[in-house]
Amino acid sequence: MSTPTAAPQKRRQQLVQAYKMARKTDRTLGLWILAAFVVFATFGFLLGTLAPGPIWLIPVITALLLGVMGALLVFGRRAQRAAFGQMEGQRGASIAALSMLRRGWKVNTQPVAFTKQQDMVFRLVGPPGVVLVGEGQGARLRQLLVTEKRSTQRVLGESTPVHEVIMGDGEGEVPLPKLLKHVRKLGRQVKPGEMTDILNRLKALDAQRGMMPIPKGPMPTSMKGQRGNLKGR
Repeated sequence: MSTPTAAPQKRRQQLVQAYKMARKTDRTLGLWILAAFVVFATFGFLLGTLAPGPIWLIPVITALLLGVMGALLVFGRRAQRAAFGQMEGQRGASIAALSMLRRGWKVNTQPVAFTKQQDMVFRLVGPPGVVLVGEGQGARLRQLLVTEKRSTQRVLGESTPVHEVIMGDGEGEVPLPKLLKHVRKLGRQVKPGEMTDILNRLKALDAQRGMMPIPKGPMPTSMKGQRGNLKGR
C-alpha cells in the first residue's frame, strides 16, 4: 500500500525532471520563474493588506500563494515552449504534442498512413470528430491525406466530420507550437456517445489494413517526461 507522501514525491520528481529538460534549451528559465514569483507575490501582498484580519498573516499567505501560482504558470508555459523547440524537425513531433490533449480525446500514436519518404498521417478522435494530422512535404503528403480521408469517410459516412491538418510553417499549415490550440478550436461536432461507434468503426478499418511496418527514424522523446506536468497549464 502506498504511503501518503508517495504522490507528492512523484510530483516533485516530475517537476524537477521537466525543469532540467526545459533548461537545456531555455537558459533563462530560472530567472523567469523567480521574476514571476516576485511579481505575483508582491501583488498578493498588496492585495492581502486590504483584507481584514491579523495585519501580517493575511498578506504573507496571499503573497506566497499567488507567488507559487505565478511561478508555476510561467514555468509551465516556458517548459512547453522549450519542449516544442526540442521536438521541432523530428519525425512524429505532431503526435507527441497532441498526446497532451485531455480526456475526451483518443490519440493514435502510430501513423495510420505513410510513405517511404517518411510523410506520415496521424489520427485522433475527439469532440470535433476525426482529425487527420499530416507531417511531410508537398503533394505527396496532401495526396496521402486525401486518400486517408476518403478511406475514413467510407467507413464512417459523410455525416461524421473528418478534419485535415498539416503541421509545418508553409502557407495553410500549422506550426508545431500552435498545433494544440488549433486542434482544440476545431469545435464540438461529435457527442461523447457517438465516439464509441466511431472508434469501433475505425478499429475495423485498421484491422482490414493489417499491421503496417513503422518507418525507421528517431521519434521525439522530449515531451514524454513533461506531458504529465504540462497538462492543463
